[in-house]
Amino acid sequence: MAKWTVDQSHSSVGFEVKHMMVSKVKGQFDSYTADVEAVDLADLTTASIAFKFDVASINTRSEDRDNHLKSADFFDVETYPTIDFKSTNITKAGDDYKVTGDLTIKGVTKTVTFDVEFGGKGTNPWGIEVYGFEATAKINREEFDLTWNAALETGGVLVGKDIRINVELEINPAA
Repeated sequence: MAKWTVDQSHSSVGFEVKHMMVSKVKGQFDSYTADVEAVDLADLTTASIAFKFDVASINTRSEDRDNHLKSADFFDVETYPTIDFKSTNITKAGDDYKVTGDLTIKGVTKTVTFDVEFGGKGTNPWGIEVYGFEATAKINREEFDLTWNAALETGGVLVGKDIRINVELEINPAA
């Protein structure tokens, strides 16, 4: 198996959640690591994938909200500094893939499946082959002990339960 590296300058790990039941808040983790091993990334079923998101790097473009998300009300970054994902099964779905694995948030591990779209393969200006992938999954945050919320006077709640995770990756052979 060959090791591959994520080009973080051409990749992102983001999320979105309903806010006040009318709009979406989007954010990302600015710091993360990834371990990708595969015989051939043109066939992702040969891969083993692991991610670690640094929760302290959460960025929603609001310092107050980011600090609240880092607090014990949400991620409790002092106790649980990372969100971890490790693939357990990868299957082909047409031209794309289903990547199933263990996602751990706040010490709670659940099986999650990402829908992964193969973006293609190319060669960068320095002669290095690159592969592109886009992965999405939806989780219920309350299943991961992320239960803080506030009732709205008009009915409903401040923060939705469903979180959409969006991962866009450019992967190169490890040097």
